[in-house]
Amino acid sequence: MEASGLRGRGGAGFPTGKKWRFAREAPGDDKYVICNADEGDPGAFMDRSILEGDPSAVLEGMIIAGYAAGADEAYIYVRAEYPKAIARLRQAIAQARKKGFLGENIFDSGYAFNIKIKEGAGAFVCGEETALIASIEGKRGMPRFRPPFPAQAGLWGKPTNINNVETYANVPWIILNGGDAYASYGTDDSKGTKVFAMAGKVKRTGLVEVPMGVTINEIIFDVCGGIIDDKQFKAVQMGGPSGGCIPAGMCDIRIDYQQINKTGAIMGSGGLVVMDETTCMVDVAKFFLTFTQAESCGKCTFCRIGTKRMLEILERITAGEGTIQDLDNLDELSGQIKAASLCGLGTSAPNPVLTTLKHFREEYVAHIEEKKCPAHVCSALLTYTINEKCTGCTVCATACPTEAILGERKKIHMVDQNKCIKCGKCFTVCRFDAVVKD
Repeated sequence: MEASGLRGRGGAGFPTGKKWRFAREAPGDDKYVICNADEGDPGAFMDRSILEGDPSAVLEGMIIAGYAAGADEAYIYVRAEYPKAIARLRQAIAQARKKGFLGENIFDSGYAFNIKIKEGAGAFVCGEETALIASIEGKRGMPRFRPPFPAQAGLWGKPTNINNVETYANVPWIILNGGDAYASYGTDDSKGTKVFAMAGKVKRTGLVEVPMGVTINEIIFDVCGGIIDDKQFKAVQMGGPSGGCIPAGMCDIRIDYQQINKTGAIMGSGGLVVMDETTCMVDVAKFFLTFTQAESCGKCTFCRIGTKRMLEILERITAGEGTIQDLDNLDELSGQIKAASLCGLGTSAPNPVLTTLKHFREEYVAHIEEKKCPAHVCSALLTYTINEKCTGCTVCATACPTEAILGERKKIHMVDQNKCIKCGKCFTVCRFDAVVKD
């Protein structure tokens, strides 16, 4: 495993073989193996696909990890929102036990190994390993200080090895073909292949598996066919809600852990959200911060309150009520939250804001100074008007909930801006491109 260079596919990228060795060398007779299947990133479904399609590969990887680390008991911590994955895991565990791969004295080797399933309640913070451990123990899923790390004192205070689904699924192939064969893929720093969940404004969405070292542009344009309707590629959000936005101009960068980190984003578990010219980057930052703020466990003051203050600032900016000072405040709050938060949720929560501020600052300024959303997304900053293409069909007037559209039938209509609530229904129903939003 050390020769393969496999790094954890859950986001942190810690060398898998080294992690196993730490657990094996930790003193104690009772040790545990945990599979982190708490896939909580919006738009990510890599682990679910593996668990539903080939759960036995994950079990085999866990058994090998258990044997290497000296553990005899394991848990799969899986989201309760994945009922099909849970059902197939139970079936695979029963089959493995029946065939002698699990249980006592496996194949007369003297080695015993058993796997249990723990269903998580859907808390994003339980993707953090110490919060996950607390949840298995029946406690509230909240992170704790490290050290000691789980390899020294994890589940019930015993040495514990934790990897995610994709990491374990790679193990059987490596054992079968050898570490050098796996290391032949990828880059010097990041070996093997990586699965990405492609979502957003890309022609072919879904899962792609590519060698480490390919560029983001190669994935988007060669593998996934480019941007929907051939619109202008703007940015990609990488690493889930705690990741960052990488502008199109930087997407010739090769995908490995070090290179991605230099952009301000993170590899994460493998979610890639593709954005085009119609995407508002301020709105994107607000969307992801809304998620992480709601999922904060509340243990750390800076994470609990700091993310709330940041979200309030972003809401003011998208409503046209922001000031330039707000941008400095976002920078300052981001630094404090990253420095003072206990777990990865808090330390990475400001990433979407920091990267959009760095690469798309002009959009923030437009929202603040011009009271305009360049991508025409933020409803509070939009103005709906009707041009000369209007045929007077009255469809828009009928759809308007506030009777803000005035005019006689078969004559050009107009919008009463005092009544308009900017719901966009007139724009949606018009078949003549007569309604314009600006």
